[in-house]
Amino acid sequence: MAPQSMTGPWTLRIPAAMAATLREHLFPGDGDEHGAVIGASVVTTARGTRLLARRLYLAEDGVDYVPGRRGYRMLTATFVRDRVRDCRSQGLAYLAVHCHGGTTRVAFSGTDLASHERGYPALRDILGSTPAGGLVFATNAVAGDLWLPDGGRAELERAVITGWPIKTLYPELPPPPTSDPTYDRQSRVFGDRGQAILAAQKVAVIGAGGAGSLIVEYLARLGVGELVLIDPDRVEATNLPRLVGARPRDAHTWLTDPARPRWLQSLGHRYATPKVRIARRLARQANGRIRVHALQADVTQSAITANLVDCDYIFLAADSMQARLVVNALIHQYLIPGVQVGAKVQVGPGGVVTDVFSVVRPMAPGFGCLWCNELISPAKLQEEALTAEQLRQQRYVQDETIHAPSVISLNAVASAHAVDDYLHTVTGLLPTEYEPRWRRFHPLVPTAPQRVRCDVPRAGADCTECSDSGRLGQGHNASLPTR
Repeated sequence: MAPQSMTGPWTLRIPAAMAATLREHLFPGDGDEHGAVIGASVVTTARGTRLLARRLYLAEDGVDYVPGRRGYRMLTATFVRDRVRDCRSQGLAYLAVHCHGGTTRVAFSGTDLASHERGYPALRDILGSTPAGGLVFATNAVAGDLWLPDGGRAELERAVITGWPIKTLYPELPPPPTSDPTYDRQSRVFGDRGQAILAAQKVAVIGAGGAGSLIVEYLARLGVGELVLIDPDRVEATNLPRLVGARPRDAHTWLTDPARPRWLQSLGHRYATPKVRIARRLARQANGRIRVHALQADVTQSAITANLVDCDYIFLAADSMQARLVVNALIHQYLIPGVQVGAKVQVGPGGVVTDVFSVVRPMAPGFGCLWCNELISPAKLQEEALTAEQLRQQRYVQDETIHAPSVISLNAVASAHAVDDYLHTVTGLLPTEYEPRWRRFHPLVPTAPQRVRCDVPRAGADCTECSDSGRLGQGHNASLPTR
């Protein structure tokens, strides 16, 4: 395989469970140095190159990690050889890991760098198309020295642990950012550093309907720097009561009135404003500096998913099985946290409302898999895949002339909680020991404690989507389930 064209900045993304295992191994409380190897997929994007931690090989003290000939400790030649072979066979970068003392600042020693000079050129040649390099961790910092396939050399800018909270490690903490008076009131909650984090984020919103439009406005007003909006649909008159930012003229209501001839109604529907264009307008009204990519398309198209692989967070607000399938794969395959949101009114015989609820389902690499929790139906996937017309009809109910009940306040409950979760985890407000839950809000339940139901999602040990043997961290080494 020819070497990839790789550009900076270079970042490393680590699933939370792997990061916890590595941390326990490196810092068991003995104050000593320990070693490991990470095998990482390589994903090059317009925002830089991401290393996605896929394999973790712990070096056993005294067996694989032994006293060094020139430095304090070293990985044995056999351990290095076997791990490099593993990485080459799987198309992964090889990253040797060890630890130093300290907390928020770390750097390689002169002895470390000399060992890199001796060993990494040969390892890079063996790997062929992926980098070789080293990582050194302190308890809350990481530095990286990367030897690239084209003969170049680069430093790791940061590592992101994709859990709750989302934790970012640097070689040393960057200097305090400049205050932005526009966000004075909210930066008093999470600080100027938290506001700077939001400004650097690229966030996707899949579905620009009732819930998605609310999410877009919340994110824009929070100061998120870049949004990717994806929805294939145009606004209809029945969307207006719950689609934030939509105006009657967006739906061409004067043409689509049922009293008009059918050909005129069809013309009005055909030229109605796309939902993503309304969402883009809404975002720019809320934040004149925001960058918005409005894609009137289906997220299941491979050309569209290419816009999502370098996102920092994904909101899934589209209620189709195909969208769930693709976003579930993206989250685990590219190590991108996200959340599924929705609201539903269930109606029984005679039009009687039987249940009303809003749902918020946080997802992260290795956590919250929709397959593991039976929220992706193979039967419905097959139905939706037949034709575009059937996909449209299947979105809510079988009869295309009947619209499912929907109310803006139900969407607002789910959207607000989902954006709150995002805000708290990316700005570091969540406590270190926070454990997320899937939540369902049932306003019709008479007893208050039962109105909010919390569940810990299941995780299958051998799931083909979210486990170590599945998509987790594969990046471009696996294909997404797109059309």
